[in-house]
Amino acid sequence: MAQALELVRPDGPPPVWAALCNEALAACRNEPALSSLLDAVILRHDNLSAALSFQLARKLGDAVITPISLREICQEAYEAVPVMVEQAEADLRAVYERDPACKGYLQPFLFFKGFLALQTHRLGHFLWRQGRETLAFYLQSRTSELFQVDIHPAARIGSGVFVDHATGVVIGETAVVGDDVSMLHGVTLGGTGAERGDRHPKIGKGVLLGAGAKVLGNIQIGDYAKIASGSVVLKDVPTGCTAAGVPARLVNCPNCPEPARTMDHTLADVVYDYVI
Repeated sequence: MAQALELVRPDGPPPVWAALCNEALAACRNEPALSSLLDAVILRHDNLSAALSFQLARKLGDAVITPISLREICQEAYEAVPVMVEQAEADLRAVYERDPACKGYLQPFLFFKGFLALQTHRLGHFLWRQGRETLAFYLQSRTSELFQVDIHPAARIGSGVFVDHATGVVIGETAVVGDDVSMLHGVTLGGTGAERGDRHPKIGKGVLLGAGAKVLGNIQIGDYAKIASGSVVLKDVPTGCTAAGVPARLVNCPNCPEPARTMDHTLADVVYDYVI
C-alpha cells in the first residue's frame, strides 16, 4: 500500500490530493475492513486523475462496457483536457466547504452521488464534444440508473459545483450552469414544452438552487441569485435577487451576496408585487 505524504503548506491545509490520501490512510487504520477498497481506489494511485478514473470505472462499468474499458476512456479524457481534473478538484472543495455533513474529501469521492454524477457528466460532455454521442448517451443512462441524476451530455457545467443529495436532478440539453453553483435534490433545469433549439435555463455564477426548484425555459438566472425550494421560475431573475413561489416572485433584491457558498435558504419578509 502506498504511503501518502503529509503535504501541509505553511499558508494553509494540504492540497486536495494529499488530503484525500491522508484521509484514506486514517480510514484504513480505523476501518480495516475497508483497507482493500481504499488501497484500490486511492492509495495505490499517484494522482487525482488516476484515482478518479479508477473510481468512475469501478462505479460505471458493467457487462456491456467493462471497468477496464471505461478507465481507458477516462484517462484519455483527462490527458486530452487536463482542466477536467481541475474541475473535479474544485467540485470536491465545494462539497467540503458547503456541506456541513461532509467531514473531508474522502466521503464525496467514495460515496456522494452528486459528486460522482457530476464527474460522469464531465466525461460524457467530453465525448459529446468529440462527436461520440452514442457513448455519451450511454454514460447519461448509467448515471440515471446509478445515481438518479439525469444530465444531458451536451449541457455545460462550470467548476466548483455542489450537487447536494442529487436524487431527481434533471438538466436539459442546452442548459448552462456557471461556476460555484449549489443545487439540492429535485432541481430541474428544463424546457417549457416541445420546442427545439436553445430552450433551457442559463444559470449564473454562485447561484443557489433550493430543493425541488424548477427553472424552465431559455431564461437567465443572474449571478449570485437564489431560487427558493419548491419554486417554479419561468422568467429571468436579476443578479443577486431571490425568487420564491409558484409562480416565482422576486424577494428582497439583493439579499445574500454569495448564497451558493453560504447555503443560505432563508427568505426575506418583503415580497415584490410582480410575478416573474
